[in-house]
Amino acid sequence: MTLKAVVFDWAGTMIDHGSRAPMGAFVKVLADFQVPISIDEARKPMGLPKWDHIKALLDDPLIAARWSKAHGHAPTNADVDRVFEVFVPLNAAVVVDYADLIPGVIETHAELRARGLKIGSTTGYTRDIMERLLPIATAQGLVPDNLVCAGDLLVGRPTPTMMYKCFLDLGVWPASSVVKVDDTEPGIAEGLAAGCWTVGVTLSGNAVGLSYPELCALSEVERARRRDKATRRLNRCGAHYVIDSVASLPAILDAIDGRLARGEKP
Repeated sequence: MTLKAVVFDWAGTMIDHGSRAPMGAFVKVLADFQVPISIDEARKPMGLPKWDHIKALLDDPLIAARWSKAHGHAPTNADVDRVFEVFVPLNAAVVVDYADLIPGVIETHAELRARGLKIGSTTGYTRDIMERLLPIATAQGLVPDNLVCAGDLLVGRPTPTMMYKCFLDLGVWPASSVVKVDDTEPGIAEGLAAGCWTVGVTLSGNAVGLSYPELCALSEVERARRRDKATRRLNRCGAHYVIDSVASLPAILDAIDGRLARGEKP
């Protein structure tokens, strides 16, 4: 058996180096509800569908206490709905400002096409947000074979359902012939739950959280420190492989193909 498809996350994996677009939106929307949060707090649930992300934020004891102080009651699902309704158009408005492709994406996708692999994608963004982003990605040459968004299915990450939809859309099976590439713990969990090989990306993703110029400006020592921290996070959640960015993916696919040829499974 050989590999048949690779399914990529979007922000922090294929676009938006550092996965920065949602962060300001989370901080601003909760500030509008009189609940201050930091960028680091906003990043903790990254990778989840955005409604679940807001729910996770409001379930955090420290943030829940701030909500209770501002509103006189603990946050409820109805409050999550209210925040979500404000968040989506706000995120959709700013996402276009963070739509640059991560270096190496086009070259890696071209290599995958040359190998005859299908290219799928899942995202924690809603389809409303992706409708703003897709034309910009397409203009830069990024055209995966499918897209599964948060809200398309009854449940999303960290369950395997979006991956299952990718299998159906792409016409690929078994799960062990598919690789999931993601920069967040819920995205890796999505791939593991589906029975796929998983590859975490560090320097381009949420765990480091820097634009490409900001990353390049770091000293080698500081870059290594941040890489190591992100690697530990992705290893803890079970990623089979961890790389700096998708630019390093082809060598990992060679390794996985070798393991499949020996009869190994994820």
